[in-house]
Amino acid sequence: MSYSIEIAKSLLDKGAVKVSLDDPFTWTSGIKSPIYCDNRLMISHVDARKLILDGFVDKIEELNLQFDYLAGTATAGIPWAAFLAERLGVPMVYVRSAPKAHGAGKQCEGDAKFLFRKRALVIEDLISTGGSSINTAEALRKELEAEEIFVLSIFQYGFPVAKQKFLQADLGFDSLSSFETLLLVTDLAEKEKILQFAEDPQNWFDNL
Repeated sequence: MSYSIEIAKSLLDKGAVKVSLDDPFTWTSGIKSPIYCDNRLMISHVDARKLILDGFVDKIEELNLQFDYLAGTATAGIPWAAFLAERLGVPMVYVRSAPKAHGAGKQCEGDAKFLFRKRALVIEDLISTGGSSINTAEALRKELEAEEIFVLSIFQYGFPVAKQKFLQADLGFDSLSSFETLLLVTDLAEKEKILQFAEDPQNWFDNL
């Protein structure tokens, strides 16, 4: 089964993919984009959850990933890490976007002593520029002294800047589906203009 294609179709079917050329979306990274993929919608649909979890399990087996626990990236990666941890019967933590401003000031939530110096598989909902994944990995290295870290996401845009950042951070990553696959299965009338965005996401809006 091609999970990449089926997940892309499911994202479209559930309305998780939104397109707006006249009033582009502004991502956390500051990029102006004509497309927005809201994977948070998928947690509400039982069939979509099962498909995505099956995809995660298949990808883990395909890549022969070895890990001791899952780490969910705040906030959208947390439910998927929880679903998958239950499916696989493995420990889990979640990682805040920044350390708490009060209390123990932790960024990684879970039993740090139990998971200290072990291998982590980070679960993300989406990779655009890679910032949140790398922030999560850095927190795991700092607080849990994670020995090995790999990142898996539901979807990625495939931007060169993300690949470069992961390389610099010494992080491996992969995704269940991609922007390229999404464009293969969609019949969006705006496909050509969206392709222009994919070629130069940083400057697309300025060149409209």
